[in-house]
Amino acid sequence: MDSKRFLFVSADAALIGDLAWQIHREGHDVKYYIDAESDREIGDGFVPKTDDWKAEREWADVIIFDDIWRGSELGTGGLAEDLRSEGMAVVGGTSNTDRLEDDRGYAMDVLEANGITTIDHHEFSDFQEGIRHVEENPGPYVVKPLGEVQNVKRLLYVGTEDDGSDVIDVLRAYEKAWGHRMKGFQLQRKVEGVEVAVCGFFNGERFVEPVNFNFEHKKLFPGNIGPSTGEMGTSMFWSRRNELFERTLGQLEDWLAAEGYVGSIDLNCIVNATDIYPLEFTPRFGYPTIALQEEGMESPTGEFFYELAHGRVPELRVHQGYQICVRIVLPPFPFDDEKTYDENSRNAAIVFESDDREGIHIEDVKNVDGQWRAAGESGMPLVVTGKGETMQQAQAACYERVDNVIIPNLYYRDDIGDRWIDGDGDRLHAWGYLGPQGPV
Repeated sequence: MDSKRFLFVSADAALIGDLAWQIHREGHDVKYYIDAESDREIGDGFVPKTDDWKAEREWADVIIFDDIWRGSELGTGGLAEDLRSEGMAVVGGTSNTDRLEDDRGYAMDVLEANGITTIDHHEFSDFQEGIRHVEENPGPYVVKPLGEVQNVKRLLYVGTEDDGSDVIDVLRAYEKAWGHRMKGFQLQRKVEGVEVAVCGFFNGERFVEPVNFNFEHKKLFPGNIGPSTGEMGTSMFWSRRNELFERTLGQLEDWLAAEGYVGSIDLNCIVNATDIYPLEFTPRFGYPTIALQEEGMESPTGEFFYELAHGRVPELRVHQGYQICVRIVLPPFPFDDEKTYDENSRNAAIVFESDDREGIHIEDVKNVDGQWRAAGESGMPLVVTGKGETMQQAQAACYERVDNVIIPNLYYRDDIGDRWIDGDGDRLHAWGYLGPQGPV
């Protein structure tokens, strides 16, 4: 493909820098806009920047939005709709698909309207009403905040007590500490099983094959303990449309086509021998999922997204096996503490033991005269990926690359992929959801 012009837009925090860097390295012209002032140095030295993305609209062959947020408000889906109405090629959502992530009740309504089973769930705007519900219907629940505060990942709470007493205690604590910011919350019955996300790229009319299955690791520490984070690592494989896909995202194909959605969409589920239960949508790129998808994609990335944005069915060649990624973080991640960040992480030098950068993906990083440095405020400088014919081989490849990275005070999880090896893979195959072939 001839060189094309890609405009990347972070209407809030900077998230999409690695994809911009990848497409830039493939020889395409790239411009990257970051709205959040605290993040504007992210990507410096890796990709060309612009201070006014709207002034670049006519320049761009493709416009790519990285998230659904414009500051603390929804909005990039509406922007994408407006741009499409002007005849522009856009990777991004719609006003309604943005709501899938922000409004959990709406998301469940969409699932049910399209014939997809959902877990028993109730939404509340009053903490005392939620507490009474648990008292009258005892059991383990998952507490999911609604609105802008849901991005504070550590507020998601998964109950463990059969009588729901721990959930009641958490709701009382949240009312005192977060009641002024939390517009509401959803109580979802806890279901035991394998947690797996079903993901696909949609071109405005249909899903592109193969599709993607990934396993998130959100807790900070190995063994899945500690505070919840955005994500500490992910394991993944690609597959043809199997039963797990057809009973989840496959059921939404007509709805997404009516919306004109373009891009990646992810539906996280709990799966057991009885049924498939959707939990929540990511109607946008996932992070660090997109970095791991880049690891698995053997087709040129720029060509793929150019074709996708123009409503075509791009060829998607992928690695026939497994991939994992590990997020490398710095203090005080996942918490906000400016003093700790200033003392331990700001402008931290990133050093590599070898010249090999294979599998190294940038997040909150800048390049100053050839020296990679931590940037921004979040303490998430790098994602490291690896792949192999088996999950064990993918682990070995990834962690060998992690050993190549030197940053003072870095930390990461060393067990990404273990859940698949320790039984999740066997269970999904035994229940028949992956079909006879599994990964492509």
